[in-house]
This record gives sequence, structure tokens and C-alpha cells, in this order.
Amino acid sequence: MKLCMIGTGYVGLVSGTCFADIGNQVICVDKDKNKIDKLNAGISPIYEPGLDELIKKNFTAKRLLFTTNIKMAINSSEIIFICVGTPTKKKSIKVDLSYVYKCAREILKYSKRKKIIVTKSTVPIGTGDEIEKILKKKKKFLNIISNPEFLREGEAIRDFRYPDRIVVGSNEKKAFNIMRKLYTPLTNKGAKFFTTTRRGAELIKYASNAFLATKITFINELANLCEKSGVNVEDISLGMGSDSRIGGRFLRAGPAYGGSCFPKDTKGLVSAAEKYKINLSVVKSVIKSNQERVSLLTQRIHKILGSNIRNKKISFLGVTFKPNTDDMRDSTSLKMIPYLCKKGAKVRYYDPSGEKNEFRKIKNCNYRNNIKSNCNDADLLVLLTEWDEFKSIDFKKIVKNNKFKVYDLRNLYSAEEMKKNKIKYYSVGRPNTN
Repeated sequence: MKLCMIGTGYVGLVSGTCFADIGNQVICVDKDKNKIDKLNAGISPIYEPGLDELIKKNFTAKRLLFTTNIKMAINSSEIIFICVGTPTKKKSIKVDLSYVYKCAREILKYSKRKKIIVTKSTVPIGTGDEIEKILKKKKKFLNIISNPEFLREGEAIRDFRYPDRIVVGSNEKKAFNIMRKLYTPLTNKGAKFFTTTRRGAELIKYASNAFLATKITFINELANLCEKSGVNVEDISLGMGSDSRIGGRFLRAGPAYGGSCFPKDTKGLVSAAEKYKINLSVVKSVIKSNQERVSLLTQRIHKILGSNIRNKKISFLGVTFKPNTDDMRDSTSLKMIPYLCKKGAKVRYYDPSGEKNEFRKIKNCNYRNNIKSNCNDADLLVLLTEWDEFKSIDFKKIVKNNKFKVYDLRNLYSAEEMKKNKIKYYSVGRPNTN
């Protein structure tokens, strides 16, 4: 099938590349000429394991095209996917849908025949209805469909190929047949094809992310209780997660949740509910607790190092919100590092995905390109992101300061082993063995 992906951000680029890989002709269009030039040169703008190779493979096979010519992209395609950003508005919890509606107006302007329009961007209830109103002016559409993505950063290609479910929402049954045909290579491998109304699909995406964010926040709050009561939160996670009604995923205590979805989508869901005068008190509490999480963890650094952290050397291992991605959106590091630097600490960081623009202008914050140079004379090592290369570090070998301490926000190491090695070690939700 001939597809057009409007927007080459995470959703559009990964989905478009994977659609091409299962045999479709895909045009990815973006107004950012620099980004398109890089993609045509084989350079991916995002860090995602396996994506570079897949782009090159399908670009070479001429199943994947990158362009800034939206008129050509629209008219060369049967199905148009809207994959643009839907950020939270500044100083608000409302969703900025201006990019989505701009796409609809461009489709209206340039399309010469009826098209199938699919929203892959995460949008509030009723967004498809508004798109339909825009396009009805000239009836240049066949159907407006909601087909939310559930790709995890760092696991996106696998998630596309082997999804838990494919959610398709439409108010017309004939649209399901078209989308079922598109996804046949995946449903033939066992993927569940779930159909609902368009509004139903829009809400499923928000509800799913809000529930996962709730699980993370819940276990983080229990971790606080565990630390005070001398209980190991990992026992609690295992005991709870072994219940098939609950499940063990997203029950690992750690930093605040971050990334491109959970912070934005919890706020978006609350905003959508307010439109209908519904109070989502649970989700509101999740948002508040997650915001407080960063401050709580940062204050614990004061307890570890003492109230005065001026001139203390603090080395961060990982700054992205999760491993196998370069995504910094709403990462705990974005609040923690500036705060520590402002207090006079000398902060260094190393992340396998490279140096971050967000920290370049911060005084006393410096990037190091390997673990050893980052940690060699640190007073405190902060394990923030669970990249694989951080899971088996010989701390005593790489740190020259004999009085260094380790603050493990991901519980990657055994407290008992660290005690045996005479390393001052602090973790999350576990009894202090020091």
C-alpha cells in the first residue's frame, strides 16, 4: 500500500520505516529540511537500536522516501498518517493540537482525491471529529481513523513487529477492512486486531499510559514507606506482581517517570476529563506525586553528602529518562543536575547516547565520554539510567577517591555485596545496610 507519514519524529519515523519493511511504499514528509537532508544521507535524527540499519535497508530498496514536499507526499499516497507532535501547552495541562489541525488543513488544500486519514499522534477525545469537520468542507477524505501507537522507546522496532494489540477506531466499518489489510503481516503472526469507535481508540491510548504511570507512582510511594519501615521494596514488587490480576511490569521503584508520553498524556487525560466536567482525582494525584518525586530524591543527596554540597564532585551515570534512547524529555536529570550545580556542586555526567544540549550552558556541569573519566575522583556516583554498561562496574577500580559513595536510583546492585566491598551504598526502597 502507498502510505504518507506526516512528521518524522519518533512516531512517524519508526512507524514509517517499519511499514516500509513489511512491504509498503512509504513517504515520510517533514517541514524540517535539515532533518530530511540527514535522513536522505542515511543519518537518523533519533537514537533507537536497529533503526539506522532498517532505514538504510528500505531506503536502498526504494520503499522509503524522505521529502519536504507535502503536496507530492499527500497525492502519491492512499493512506495518510498524522504523526506530528501534540505537546502540553506552556503553563497548562491542555494539549496543543495546532500541528494536528495544520496537517488536516494541508491535506484539505493539496489532496486531489479522497484519502484515508489516520491519526497516530496521541490526541484527546474528539480530535478525530474536529479533523473531520475541517475535511468535510470539500469532502476530500474517505474516513478519519484513530490508530494510536504503543511503541516503547528503546524497544520500538520489536514493539511494531510483535505488538500486544493493534487498536483501530473508526465510525465506519469499511475502514476496519482497509486497516486490517495494512496490518495483515502482523496479524498473521498473532497480533490482536482490536476495533472500536474513533473516540474509543483515542481514549484507550491515554488510559493505557495513565494506568502505567499510576503503577510507577504507586511503587515509588511504597518505596518511601519501605525505606522508613526497613522493608525491601523488591519483595513487595515481586509479591504484588506475582498476582496475575496485577502483573509485575512497571513495578520497579526508581526516579520519577519521564519521556515523551507519560508526563504529557496524564496531563492530557485530566484536561480532556475537565472538558466533560469529570474529576480524575487518581490521575491528578499521580501527576502531583511524580513531580514531587524529583525533589525527594534530590534532597536525599543532601542527606548522603551533608547539607553543604558546595564543591562536592557528583558524577551521574546516565541522564536520559530510560536506556536505549537519547530522549531527555522530563528526565529526572533535567531538574536534579541544575539544582545541584546551583548549590555549588561540581557535576559530571556520562551517557552512552552522548552529550546533551540541555546541560551545555550550566556552570559546573561537564560531559565525559566514558565511565572511568566521569567517575575517577567522585565524591558521589549517581546511577540514574539503567544502561547495560552500568550494571557491572568495578567501582573501586575506577574511583580513586577512597571515600566515595554510590546512590543507585535503579537498584542495579546488591546492597550486601556493596557492604562486603566496603562501599557506602544507597538505593531506593531498600533497607540501608551502611
